[in-house]
Amino acid sequence: MVIRFAGDSGDGMQLTGDRFTSQTASFGNDLSTLPDFPAEIRAPAGTLPGVSSFQVHFADHDILTPGDAPDVLVAMNPAALKANTADLPRGAEIIVNTDEFTPRNLSRAGYDASPLDDGSLAAFTVHPVPLTTLTVGALTGSPLSRKEAERAKNMFALGLLSWLYHRPTDGTERFLRAKFARRPEIAEANIAAFRAGWNFGETTEDFAVSYEVAPAGRAFTPGTYRNISGNLALAHGLVAAGVRSALPLFLGSYPITPASDILHELSRRKDFGVRTFQAEDEIAAIGAALGASFGGSLAVTTTSGPGVALKSETIGLAVSLELPLVIVDIQRGGPSTGLPTKTEQADLLQAMYGRNGEAPVPIVAPATPGECFTAALDAARIALAYRTPVFLLSDGYLANGSEPWRIPDPDELPDLRVEFATTPNHGDEFWPYLRDPVTLARPWAVPGTPGLEHRIGGIEKQDSTGNISYDPANHDFMVRTRQAKIDGIEVPDLEVDDPHGATTLVLGWGSTYGPITAAVRRLRTAGESIAQAHLRHLNPFPANLGSVLARYDKVVVPEMNLGQLATLIRAKYLVDAHSYNQVNGMPFKAEQLATALKEAIDD
Repeated sequence: MVIRFAGDSGDGMQLTGDRFTSQTASFGNDLSTLPDFPAEIRAPAGTLPGVSSFQVHFADHDILTPGDAPDVLVAMNPAALKANTADLPRGAEIIVNTDEFTPRNLSRAGYDASPLDDGSLAAFTVHPVPLTTLTVGALTGSPLSRKEAERAKNMFALGLLSWLYHRPTDGTERFLRAKFARRPEIAEANIAAFRAGWNFGETTEDFAVSYEVAPAGRAFTPGTYRNISGNLALAHGLVAAGVRSALPLFLGSYPITPASDILHELSRRKDFGVRTFQAEDEIAAIGAALGASFGGSLAVTTTSGPGVALKSETIGLAVSLELPLVIVDIQRGGPSTGLPTKTEQADLLQAMYGRNGEAPVPIVAPATPGECFTAALDAARIALAYRTPVFLLSDGYLANGSEPWRIPDPDELPDLRVEFATTPNHGDEFWPYLRDPVTLARPWAVPGTPGLEHRIGGIEKQDSTGNISYDPANHDFMVRTRQAKIDGIEVPDLEVDDPHGATTLVLGWGSTYGPITAAVRRLRTAGESIAQAHLRHLNPFPANLGSVLARYDKVVVPEMNLGQLATLIRAKYLVDAHSYNQVNGMPFKAEQLATALKEAIDD
C-alpha cells in the first residue's frame, strides 16, 4: 500500500507520516518513505506552495521505493487535494477534511467550485470526513482552547488510518506522552484525538472494510531492526567510526538544508565524546574541522551543494596537507540556493573537480538510507588509511527518507584504528612526507609530539622533507603522487546482477538504486533480459568497471542530473553510455524508468 498525507505546512503532516511509519516498522512491514515539504518556514496558509506531504509505501515483501502513486490520499485542505490529485491512479481513495473546503480556502487553492460537488473526482473513491469538527468534539472538556484543539486533527487522521490498516497504537501514545511531557494537557489531547480517529473508523459505515498488510518476515535477514532515515544512519555511522578508530569525533558544521539533521544528532552524542561546532559560516566550519584533523581527531564537515562551493579552497588545502577529513554533501537542487528541500544528484562533477589545480578526492555514495551508515564508515576508513579528504555524497531523498535497518553487531564493524607518528622516521629527523610504500599515505603526527615539529600550509612541499619547494620537477612528482595515492585506494569490485546474459546494462549511483532495481524487476517479470550494476565508489572507480562495461552492447545511466556520471564514463572508458536524466527535484518513479529501459532494450 502507498499512503500520502498532505496538508498545509502547519498541519503536522511530517509528524503524522513519521508516526505512521514508526507504527508500520514496529509491525514488521518493509517500507520506504518520501517526505516532501516547502522550503519556506511558513508558506502562505492554504496555498499550493504551502502544501506539505509525506508518502509511505509498505508491504509484506521487500520494497525499494516510496511508490509511484498513492493508493490513499489524506487531504487536509483544498490546496493539498489540488496539489496531489494528478498523482492518483484511477480508483484511489481520498480522505478529505470537509471542514476546510470553505469558499475562501477553495479560492486560495485556485478552485472555482468545490471539487467535492462538481464531479471532478468521479474516478476516485472519496471519503468526506469533517476532521476538524470531530477533533474538537472529541476534546470537549479539554483545558485547551478551540484553536489548540484544532491542531490535533492530524492525530485524528492518524488514528483513522491506523484503524484502517491495523497499525499498532501503543508506540504513538508513548511518543506523544514523551514529546509533550512538559505539557501533559497537550499530550492527553492528542492521544484523545488519536483514539477518537481510531473509534471513528471502527464505528462509521463510510469505511466498509479495513486492510491488513502482513509483516514482511521473509524480506529481512535475522536481526534486530529499527526504522532509520539516511541522515540519522549517517550520523550513527560517523559515531561508530569514531569508536572503531579510537579517535575523538569532531564535526565542524554550518546549518544547511538538508544536512542539518546530522549536526542536530551528533550534538546529542556527547556520551560518545563527540564534539560539534556550529560555525558562523561554511568556511569557518571546514577550517575548524581541518584544524581538528591536524590535532589528531576524526574530523567531519557536513553541508549541501552551496556549502561545498564555499568550502572548496579548504578542501584543496586538505589535499595539499594530506590530512584525513570527511566531507558530507547532502545534495539538493541547484544551482545557487536552488531547491533547498528537493533532491538532486548534481554535485558529482563538483566533488570530482571543483577545486583549483590537480586536487583529487575520493568519492563514496550510499544507495539507500540504511546504507548511509556503512558509507560513513567507509569514508572514514579511506580518509584515515590514505590521509586524504573524502567526499560522501548523499542527497535529500536518502537523507529524509527512511527504511527498516538491521542494527549491526559491533564486532561486524571494521577496525579503523591508526598509528600516529611518535618518533623521528629519518635518522634524527622527522620527514612529514615520507610515505607508506603501500598506501602512499604520509605519517600523521599530533602537534606537540617532541621532535616531530614540521611545516604546515598550502604551498607545495618537497617530497619527503616537507620543506617548501618551487622546483618544477618536485611539483610534477608531488602532483602525480597525490593522484596515484587516490588511484590506489582499495575499493570492492563492481557487482553485476545479470541472471539471463543480457546485452543491455543499466548503471546507477546513489539514490537511484531503489527506482532502478524496482524497474529492473518489472522488466524481468515481463520477460525482458536486462543487467544491473550500481556504483558506491565514484573515485576511484572499481578496478573491474572497464571490463564490465565492455561486456554489454548498451549501457544506460539514469541520473537526477544532466548526465554527470555518463560524462565520466564516456571520458574514461570511451563507452557510448546513454543518459536518462531528470532534474525536477523528485526521485525517479519505477514505472517511468521501466518504460525508458524497455525502449533502450528495443532500440
